[in-house]
Amino acid sequence: MRIHRHRNRKPKITIPQYKINDKIKAEEVRVIDENGEALGVISTSDALKRAQENELDLVEVSPKADPPVCKILDWSHFKYQKEKEVKKQRAQSKEVDVKGIRLSPRIGEHDFNVRLDRAKKFMERGDKIRIEIVMRGREKAHADVARDVVAKFTEQLKETYPLRVEQPITKQGGRLTTILARE
Repeated sequence: MRIHRHRNRKPKITIPQYKINDKIKAEEVRVIDENGEALGVISTSDALKRAQENELDLVEVSPKADPPVCKILDWSHFKYQKEKEVKKQRAQSKEVDVKGIRLSPRIGEHDFNVRLDRAKKFMERGDKIRIEIVMRGREKAHADVARDVVAKFTEQLKETYPLRVEQPITKQGGRLTTILARE
């Protein structure tokens, strides 16, 4: 099975679409002028005239309100500000990955410590960890040994970081898995 390491999984943040000037279909709108003062409920044509007198645009900022709320403002400046906000959100958002740590029921002490150090590095970055034990052959009959290895691993991790169990230990076929996250 191929593992896709370089998939583009950036969070999708979209800019909301706003109706401007003639595209506003409502007959009456609640208008806020360029200074932020409420003008009340006016017909759309009157609001458009007022916006054009000031050489500005009428933008529907809250279409779901009854009546819709519109602001008189400079459309290009408003659009620029919204794009800036979206870029700031995108920069601040961090996608949490689920990193896999594969153990074995017969794992040696050194290998165990190497995997533990790796898990600690993943936790530092804020990633979640999927601990997985694949049991082969007669190991499947001794799932209790595998559970002990997972319990020992989580206990050692808890000494460094406070943990939250996102998915308790589950057995599916010859595989034991659990997902841990940092609190």
